[in-house]
Amino acid sequence: MEYKISELVALTDVPKSTILYYIREGLLPEAKKIKSNVHRYNDEHVELIKYIKYMQQEMGSSNEQIKTALGQKNQSLSSSYSMLAPLMQTLSDIPSGAKHYTKKEFIENYGFDVKLLNKLLDDGILVPIGSDDYTDKEASIIRLVEKFQEVGIECSIIKEYVNHAEALSKLEHQIQTQLCSIRSDENFSALWKIMLDTLFNAKKYIFSRYTHKVLFKALKDEMSKND
Repeated sequence: MEYKISELVALTDVPKSTILYYIREGLLPEAKKIKSNVHRYNDEHVELIKYIKYMQQEMGSSNEQIKTALGQKNQSLSSSYSMLAPLMQTLSDIPSGAKHYTKKEFIENYGFDVKLLNKLLDDGILVPIGSDDYTDKEASIIRLVEKFQEVGIECSIIKEYVNHAEALSKLEHQIQTQLCSIRSDENFSALWKIMLDTLFNAKKYIFSRYTHKVLFKALKDEMSKND
């Protein structure tokens, strides 16, 4: 379908000035020019505006990141790193202002035992974003393992987390591949919203609720024994 600018504003709840700004910045394609001062927009504009809004509001992506992603939107969702680029900072779980260290600097700064660090790397419990890129996130995991050791408990639960995390990541890749197989310009924003909501909403909800369910049952069982 084709839309007037007023209709596009109503459909997307985005002001005319913002839509024109997106066009100037290269985030949206030019409108179809019917005649002087008469332009028409289409369903692709609607989908792209929804995608831009979602990435800005939910993911905190910059216009430049979104522009890079949209430049690759006709490539496979599962093979284009550029399409995933706006998500990488969020998925890494590293704050934008975090300090980064080489492995040598990391050990010197925090004073961690080298053997322990290497064992955690071998076990897949430590997963630096780069081969020689460490932050306080890695330090927090090592501190947690040290606390397990201090109280004399094996941290095998963390190893189980690794196994489940690997399995989950493969499942998420399958979801991405399935979405890729049905992608079109018309459903572009809808598919990406499904993917993002799965990664950042459904996953947290399901895991947290099952933890709550199990712990709540354990609490009820304990209370019933004491009655």
